[in-house]
Amino acid sequence: MPELPEVEGVVRMLKPAVEHKTIQRVIVSPVIYASKAAGKEAIIKGQTPEAFIAAVEGMTIEHIERHAKYIFFTMSKNGGQQLIVNHLGMSGAWFHVAHPDDVTEGKFHKHMHVMWQLAAEEWLIYADIRRFGELRLLREVADYPPLLAMAPEPFDDVAMDYFLEKCTQRKYNNKAIKAVIMDGQVVSGCGNIYATEALFRTKIHPGRKVSQIDKAQLRQLFQEIFAVLTESIAFGGSSISDYRNINGEAGGMQHHLQMYGMKKCPMCHTNTEQQIIAGRNSFYCPNCQR
Repeated sequence: MPELPEVEGVVRMLKPAVEHKTIQRVIVSPVIYASKAAGKEAIIKGQTPEAFIAAVEGMTIEHIERHAKYIFFTMSKNGGQQLIVNHLGMSGAWFHVAHPDDVTEGKFHKHMHVMWQLAAEEWLIYADIRRFGELRLLREVADYPPLLAMAPEPFDDVAMDYFLEKCTQRKYNNKAIKAVIMDGQVVSGCGNIYATEALFRTKIHPGRKVSQIDKAQLRQLFQEIFAVLTESIAFGGSSISDYRNINGEAGGMQHHLQMYGMKKCPMCHTNTEQQIIAGRNSFYCPNCQR
């Protein structure tokens, strides 16, 4: 699943490419229509494909920004503003191309579900292999309450104190630390990959309860979360399987990971072990991490 660094990379490339451009035409895949007909909501959430198309055609993309793992498109039309909020899910990707055929990687080309034509030879295409991503058209952020519950950005001055305070709450105090730092209401944008890396750097077992970790270790853990997210942004994110930037290029952080997906610990060469925590496979060193 794309985490904060991958989403940040997409936003940094989208901004100069498509801000202030107007969506001339919207195409939605038959898969989305079929999903709606079956009473499900694949990708387009909260409205029919027909209503989404009617609303979005003619909108101008005024501003694009990232909040946690979400992409916020501020849109204008007929003097009013709305938001399109996008989550990439497990395998979502945006492509900025001259023609849909320019999305050449087969697994993405087969799953182009929302296509925005910006000009005669310019398209912004959302592809999603597993269809767990979403696009929501909102009047304002408050129309989708989960967005209001997100933790501060990990780069904000208040983020560490917010994290430390959350760790004292009964709701989190008795949970595994890995589950807590992957909770977007505690740490914004940190998923399985970077939680694994930060815990390894601080030598904390992912299954340890928060109550068993002292404040100094928690502070160090947050510092390592900050550090690994920052490093990954610099390397263009991690392409473990499906992440691509808007030009179809992979990131490079996967070549610098120390624990995620590893068979041996890079420090002591002990065989790594795995444990399912919060539904995700957690790699750790049984010797280094306690």
